[in-house]
Amino acid sequence: MISSRRLPRKLAATLSLAIAGFGIAMASAAGTAQAATPNAWGYALVLKPSGPVAANYWRESKPSPTPTATAGAPGQVFVSFPKIGLYKQGVVHVTAIEPVLAWCQAQRWYPTAGKEVVAVRCYRKGGAPAFVPFTVLFTTSSGKVPGGLQYAYVHDNGTSVISAYNSTGLPDTVTTLGTGAWRVRLQGPGPATHTGGIQVTAVNRTAPAICDVAGQSWTTSAQTIIVRCYTPAGKPLKTGWNLTYQRGRALTAAGKPTLFAYTLNTHPLAAGPYVPVPPAINVNTGGGTNTIQRSGGGEWLVKLPGVGLRPNTMFVTAASSAPRVCNLNDEWVTSPTPAGPGLVTMRDVVCYQLNGAMTASKWFLSYTT
Repeated sequence: MISSRRLPRKLAATLSLAIAGFGIAMASAAGTAQAATPNAWGYALVLKPSGPVAANYWRESKPSPTPTATAGAPGQVFVSFPKIGLYKQGVVHVTAIEPVLAWCQAQRWYPTAGKEVVAVRCYRKGGAPAFVPFTVLFTTSSGKVPGGLQYAYVHDNGTSVISAYNSTGLPDTVTTLGTGAWRVRLQGPGPATHTGGIQVTAVNRTAPAICDVAGQSWTTSAQTIIVRCYTPAGKPLKTGWNLTYQRGRALTAAGKPTLFAYTLNTHPLAAGPYVPVPPAINVNTGGGTNTIQRSGGGEWLVKLPGVGLRPNTMFVTAASSAPRVCNLNDEWVTSPTPAGPGLVTMRDVVCYQLNGAMTASKWFLSYTT
């Protein structure tokens, strides 16, 4: 359900909630419902601006030919998913894969002739458009799932909610707190502890935009998340954005037995390897335990055991009340075993200040097969 209600508040409300909510915790995935949620989804790894996407790193919810990429303006790529262009709603997430400061944002997405076309544009330091490899995901859902708030998304254009979904059937609401700052309330029963994974992606057709999770709080009746967006110079920016919340479900909205994992780097200064706690923010449906190890000033080695099968994909979002960009240094390594799923290794997740310097930051990571 959709609510476009806006109740302006002083920007100080953003900071107070960010400070109060950024202990960041999550509820156990055990016992969540197994019902199917998504109407359609597709993901891909795009390594070049034109041609087929990377083999073994794409999948659609329907049997499909390989998705393709088509170059547009500098830094712009149109990704076509051949068989899932049936819906006008949904959200898109994008993560850059580059060993320097770079980010990618969604411009628009639309169905045409049975295809879902996603326009992505990527930028380097200062907002210079340039192609960089990226992961991209489209998903859309409808209907209810029993078991409390398990999955929700919001597509907001900066002024009003364009589309939204909540697995409980309750409305998602957005309140403008000031320029470039919004409070998102996802209603639905859930644990009274920190729970779930979050991804946020900037949406802007004409200008470079950076969006982060700036705070999170939770009650037994709702999840509240702060989104903040910026220009490449770090100034607050009114822009569109997408947000997805997952608890015990994949980023595509699929439930078990799909192999997926998500985690939150709660201690970016810890040498590690360490296991984020509480367990509900560090979910792994393959039975393994996700670990994070600091490998540089703003780099972390991530290991996700027991979920390593292709095709698969990965996304990361900075969790900071200051402007930050987090991306992936390189492709993740998938090491299946003769008996089945194995280890997924990401070397490394890396975070930057907007001047290009690596920096310690919290971040959310989501992986799915």
